Amino acid sequence: MIPLATAILVGQLAAVSVALVSAVTDWRRGEIPNWLTLPPLVIGPLFWFLAGGAGVTGAKLMINSLAGIFFCGLVPYLLFRKGAIGGGDVKIVAAMGALAGLYHGLEFALAGFLAAGVYALGRLAWEGKLLRTLGNSLFLALNPLMPKAWRREVTPESMATVRMGGAFFVGAAVATLSHYPQVWS
Repeated sequence: MIPLATAILVGQLAAVSVALVSAVTDWRRGEIPNWLTLPPLVIGPLFWFLAGGAGVTGAKLMINSLAGIFFCGLVPYLLFRKGAIGGGDVKIVAAMGALAGLYHGLEFALAGFLAAGVYALGRLAWEGKLLRTLGNSLFLALNPLMPKAWRREVTPESMATVRMGGAFFVGAAVATLSHYPQVWS
């Protein structure tokens, strides 16, 4: 049985490490490979079960890890189904949820989406496309509610893409560092 504080730190560091490798592979090849994302989906729950002492506490921690897989991957999966993000992005968020647990996994995912949003807004502003893209986003949101005569088609060429691997690494690293201020102070 591992002390809970130590297990939490190990889980967070494992999630940040997996996110770092995913950021590098996403940046280099534009994909997050299965060999990186699938093993944590098994190792995470097993680690938490053993860290809790393979008893009731271990079972609760394992369930927390399994909930991390499901709930951390749910929104990215729905975005994937709509073509908004890639399948590797779904798997890396689920893997972070498996390794760090539900609470920290959701925190990492939210921080990652926030980092991606800040990056995307900055990049669009730099390229002079921010207002047009925000207008397209508004029409994407309002088109289903508007009469057909008022709808505006948004072409895929006018949309921007962001590779999410780096954003999830930044989110996980910043969230982890926020829990351990003694590291950076």
